[in-house]
Amino acid sequence: MRQGWRWFGPDDPVSLRDIRQAGATDIVTALHHKYEGQEWSLEEVQERKSVCAAQGLVWSVCESIPIPSAIKTGSAGADKAIETWKLCLRSLGEAGVPLVCYNFMPVVDWTRTDLEYALPHGGLALRFDMVDFVAYDVHILQRPGAEAGYDSDLVEKAARRHASMSLEAALALEHNIISGLPGGEGHYTRATLRDEIAKYDGIDAEAMRRNLTAFLSEVAPVAESCDVTLVLHPDDPPFPLFGLPRVVSGAEDLRTLFAAVPNPANGITLCTGSYGAGRQNDVPALAGEFCDHIHFAHLRNVKVEADGSFHESDHLDGRVDMVAVVDLLLAEERRRKASGMDRWEIVMRPDHGHVLIDDIGKKVNPGYSCIGRLKGLAELRGIMTALNHEYEGR
Repeated sequence: MRQGWRWFGPDDPVSLRDIRQAGATDIVTALHHKYEGQEWSLEEVQERKSVCAAQGLVWSVCESIPIPSAIKTGSAGADKAIETWKLCLRSLGEAGVPLVCYNFMPVVDWTRTDLEYALPHGGLALRFDMVDFVAYDVHILQRPGAEAGYDSDLVEKAARRHASMSLEAALALEHNIISGLPGGEGHYTRATLRDEIAKYDGIDAEAMRRNLTAFLSEVAPVAESCDVTLVLHPDDPPFPLFGLPRVVSGAEDLRTLFAAVPNPANGITLCTGSYGAGRQNDVPALAGEFCDHIHFAHLRNVKVEADGSFHESDHLDGRVDMVAVVDLLLAEERRRKASGMDRWEIVMRPDHGHVLIDDIGKKVNPGYSCIGRLKGLAELRGIMTALNHEYEGR
C-alpha cells in the first residue's frame, strides 16, 4: 500500500519536511482555505501539488471537497452547489490528483467530546463520551425533543452529569463538539447549530439516501471522465447525532449505495476507526465484502464501551483486528495488479494518533499530532512488511 499522511497546508504544525522524515510517500490534503463552496481553480490545485512535489511527495488524495448542506438536504441551491463541486473535481482531475475523499454527514462532521483524554501511559487521546454528548444535546443545546431520542437511563445519567458540570466544563464540551475539528466543514455557535439542524426538519434516512444518490448520479460520471475515483468516508461516529440521519454507517448502507450508483468511479474510504466505533460492524468482514470498492484507507483503532462511548486506542490495540484488515487490503492489491489494473495500489494513512512525548503541550491539530501518527505508521508499516514477507515466502 502507498503510505500517506494528512497535511493541512502551510499552517499545519507538522511540515512536509517532517512528513518526508516519517517515511510517508503520499500526501492527503485539500485547499483548506476554501471551505465555503467556492470553486477550486486548476492553478491553485497545481500550486498545492507542486509544493508537495518539491519535497519529494505526491498529492494523491484530496480530502476533501466539502459538500454544502443544500446538497445534503436537496434544497434550493443544490444544483448550483453540485455544479461548483464538479468544477473542483475537474481541476483535481486535470492536475492528476486521482482520489477524492468526501463525506455526507449532516451538520457536524467527525465529532468528539474530549480532545485530551488521558491514557494510562500518560499520552492523550480523542474520546466520544455518550453521556457527555447527551448532556450537551439535552441540557446545553436544549434541542427540542432531544430526550425522546435516547434511552431513559442514558437521559438520567446525562442529567446528573450536566448538574455536576462547571460553566467552564460545559463551554469546553461545547467547543469540542461544535467549533470544528481539523478537516471538518462546520464551525458553529450554539445559535447557528440550532439553525443548521432545523434545515433538516422532515428529512429522514430515506430522504438523505435519495439526496446522496442524486448527488453521486451527477458527479460520478464527471469523476469517471476525469480519471478520478470518489471515495466516500463513513459517518464518524456511525450513528445519528442530534437526531439527524446518518446513512453511511455500515454494510447495508454500502450495499444500497452501490446498487443505486454502480459507476466504477463510485468507491469508498475504509475508515477502520469510524466503522469500528459502531458495535454493529465487523470491520474485517466489511472490508472483505467491499474490497473491490476500497481505494483509500484510514487505519486507526478504537475501544468501545457498552453505551456507545469510545476512545481512540493504539493502532494495533482495539476492537478492530488490524492485521486481518491489512491482510485483506494487500490481497486486494495483488488481485488488482494481476488483473492488469493501472492504479492497483491502495493509499493508506495512519489516521489520528495520540499526543505523546514532546508533542504534549505543543500546538497540535486534535488527532493529527506528529509523534502519535509516526508511531502508528511505524506499526502499520511493520504489519505490511511482515505480511508481504509471509506471502512472498510461500
